[in-house]
Amino acid sequence: MAAPANSSNSKQQTASKMHRRSRTGCFTCRLRRKKCDEGKPGCRACKNLGLKCEYKRPMWWSNNEQRRHQKEVIKNIIKRTKLSEKSAQVVPMSSHTPPSLCHSLPTSDTFSDGIANTRAVSVESQLSMENGFHGMATPDMFSGNGMFAAPFPSTYPGYPQLPPYEVDIKTERQTFVNDIPLRRDSSISSFSTFQAPTHSGIAFQGDNWIQQDYFESRRESFAEEPLDFNFFEFNHGPLTPSHQSLIQVDDCDRHLLDHFIDHVLRLIFPILEVNQHGSARSDVVLPALESNKCYLHCCLSMSAQHLKATERIQGEQIDNDILRHRYATISELCAALNRDTDHMQILEATLGMIFFQCSVGRPDDTLADIPWHHHFQAATELVQKLELPQMLVNLNSTSGQPPFNMTLASWIDILGATMLGRAPVFADTYRDKNLARSPAGLLELMGCDDKVMFLISEIACLEALKLEGMDDVALCNLIKQLGDQISFTENESGPVDNVYSSTGAIRPKQLCWNMTAVFRIAARIYLCSLVPDFDRQAPSITNLVAQLSEAMDFIPTGPDGFDRSLVWPLLMAGSIATPGSPFRVMLNERISRLGEAAEFGSFGRVKELLKDVWRVNDDALARGDKQNVHWRDVMRQKGWDFLLI
Repeated sequence: MAAPANSSNSKQQTASKMHRRSRTGCFTCRLRRKKCDEGKPGCRACKNLGLKCEYKRPMWWSNNEQRRHQKEVIKNIIKRTKLSEKSAQVVPMSSHTPPSLCHSLPTSDTFSDGIANTRAVSVESQLSMENGFHGMATPDMFSGNGMFAAPFPSTYPGYPQLPPYEVDIKTERQTFVNDIPLRRDSSISSFSTFQAPTHSGIAFQGDNWIQQDYFESRRESFAEEPLDFNFFEFNHGPLTPSHQSLIQVDDCDRHLLDHFIDHVLRLIFPILEVNQHGSARSDVVLPALESNKCYLHCCLSMSAQHLKATERIQGEQIDNDILRHRYATISELCAALNRDTDHMQILEATLGMIFFQCSVGRPDDTLADIPWHHHFQAATELVQKLELPQMLVNLNSTSGQPPFNMTLASWIDILGATMLGRAPVFADTYRDKNLARSPAGLLELMGCDDKVMFLISEIACLEALKLEGMDDVALCNLIKQLGDQISFTENESGPVDNVYSSTGAIRPKQLCWNMTAVFRIAARIYLCSLVPDFDRQAPSITNLVAQLSEAMDFIPTGPDGFDRSLVWPLLMAGSIATPGSPFRVMLNERISRLGEAAEFGSFGRVKELLKDVWRVNDDALARGDKQNVHWRDVMRQKGWDFLLI
């Protein structure tokens, strides 16, 4: 980037380069989604299991079918290894029999809590001295209800599950006079995303490798295995162990990129992060920032919005940053559309413009912007041009990976349709998927089971028919049928339960089951609201709202919780919650736990919307008027056009 200096015959070139190291280890560990110590010539995990340790990109990595085959081969090797170890354990040994020289202690891949004594001497003893945790239950670890308490506070649910990564920022500046280079300056700064919590006044140092290795090595034994590995077909190739993402920005935007990586990225796909650690960063965001200029401008605009919302920055500069990158995004999109090229990159950036907005900004932000559904109209045309719906339909329950962009577009389409009172654009696709009982990836990406989301799509279609004047008798018959379909899904997922294991790690499957239960109740509330002469004070309705409030008790809250992933269910239940409903108490408590994080993004917007809905409906109820204002009407009156998901 060139800029004029003191005279017309001199110029200065400035470029900022962001080097992002993603330490992913060997390809075998990467395939297994396990921590790799990157030992040479082979890492410790591969050596212990007798696996081939490959640092050079193997041929099977680029082919999904070969990758799945390789995964099965590795699984079979691990099974044989475990069976042989179990067989060795049951062989009786006399006091005169020396231990086998080929026997090794259990590793992170063969370790189980039931036989931890041999390894506990080294790692666990060191950890116990530092943190007061001795590997057994103590009276201090039991709460009042007798449940086992985690050695780490529940306010940091993601702590054992999010490995740190380092970011190196290199800024180079070179001055030219008459096109002759004179001086070159270079500076490098680094930061780590690992933020250790404090407990009982003791700070856990971020560089305590023993503690981090302890949690990584025991993750298999105390946390459920993620739902699947490499579940999605991502838009970009995976980052290799030696790859450094090179993201070029102007000096004036460097702080925006830093802020996005450090603060905004973790807000965008929290469920994907729980299911596949680091995937949102390494598979979605960093590759797109590196290769998609339009996407980069989108993220910089969102970063500026988040800065303004969280740090209360006011003035022309921050507004100019928001609008400048917003305009640059739109300009890049229009130029690419005119060229009719790079369709996947355009779709990627367009979906970012829609979905990332749900994590940033405040409801009172008055800066000019294009409504989300106008962006989505362009996105649906790109989805159809890329034939993503057909690709999704062609997947069966045993093979194939859902296209990531199609899954994200489906989530926006289904819940966005309820914002507008219309049928989802791809409702037929979801109907086909539901009949085929094949996955669409909504559970793995957002936390709600596909079948429940497909039924919400059907309810949105039914509401659109009702608004068009559907006969009440036919409407009630369809409501009953959909209600029965919702009931059928109750037996297809696990029961609602505590999402934490005894050590404080989040169990991914349990979290998704709990979130699905919340969405299921919200879907039933949404369906009931379509009944003619709907009464929010009816016992059946107040019971549903109370059930959702109880289900929320099993969702982690606070800044590192998942309240912001449940905005739509909170809207459905909150919009009909009566003054004495336990829902209002529950929501106020969770708002308090969220703190400043409750003031921005879709959660902050739905919080303000519910205040206005409650004020109007409570006043009407006090006058004896049973007519309720709909939340959409309140949004129209306030001039709000938000996507509340």
